[in-house]
Amino acid sequence: MTRTSPAPSRRSRMPRAALLGAGALLLMTALAACSRDGAQGSLNRVVSTAGLNVTSNVRYGPDVRNVMDVYAPQNARSAPVVLFIHGGSWESGDKDGHKFVGESLARAGYVTAVMSYRLAPANRYPSYVQDAAQALKVLREKAGPLGGNPQNVFVMGHSAGGFNAVEVVDNARWLAEADVPVSAIRGVIGVAGPYSYDFRQFSSAKAFPVGATPDEVMPDRHVRADAPPHLLLVAENDDTVYPQNALNMEAALKRAGVPVTRTVLPKLNHITIIAAMARPLTFLGGTRQAVIDFIEAHRLP
Repeated sequence: MTRTSPAPSRRSRMPRAALLGAGALLLMTALAACSRDGAQGSLNRVVSTAGLNVTSNVRYGPDVRNVMDVYAPQNARSAPVVLFIHGGSWESGDKDGHKFVGESLARAGYVTAVMSYRLAPANRYPSYVQDAAQALKVLREKAGPLGGNPQNVFVMGHSAGGFNAVEVVDNARWLAEADVPVSAIRGVIGVAGPYSYDFRQFSSAKAFPVGATPDEVMPDRHVRADAPPHLLLVAENDDTVYPQNALNMEAALKRAGVPVTRTVLPKLNHITIIAAMARPLTFLGGTRQAVIDFIEAHRLP
């Protein structure tokens, strides 16, 4: 890589390294926190939305959590649209804690909605998946005025949100119920998602109906043949969601003839794989670049 300016001295590099380290600590602390206000405050010190058009609390349903924030480049016109769905074992988290994802993707040129959804145990499967479908419907309806193309949509999620993103597209029931054509979805991005596991053995069982089985709810059992291409990102050191989830999901997609790329990102864990989406934290790993490369490969011209 050719330098366009002299290399900074060791002395000048140290404050930047310290700043990045502090930013990483703030962001990872915020991601691990369940407090909405704590996460919001920490993330606001890491990223800035200056120069972006931000539309807050776009409502897509009647529940208090049926809202999303949309981050768009200034003067965006017919840009790709991304819906991002947060994680939290279906029991915690919200859109405010993931502002860094919206900012990061908007800086890449995409109109990006970061949604909240109804939480378990009060709202079990498929409530949160139906929320994703409704959010997609409203996002497509509003895409034009926001600078996006409603026929050029990507769905992305982390952890439990990765489950939601894959399930809402791959199970033909949910898009049909929301009157969203699968042809409008150009790709699905799952980041460390639990797509294929026996939830009955884990505390996350409370996110699913009593008596339900994996065959009834897991996305790898629901793959439609006309699903769009998928990117499944796996953290090499993930001890929260086991890599077998992505292996099973990849196999199911291949059996259905759906294009899929499974990428294992080295040195990352369940938290840092999504933290690396933040522009100040890309030194953690390759999440952001992998997502952008996938969108650019599958977007409409």
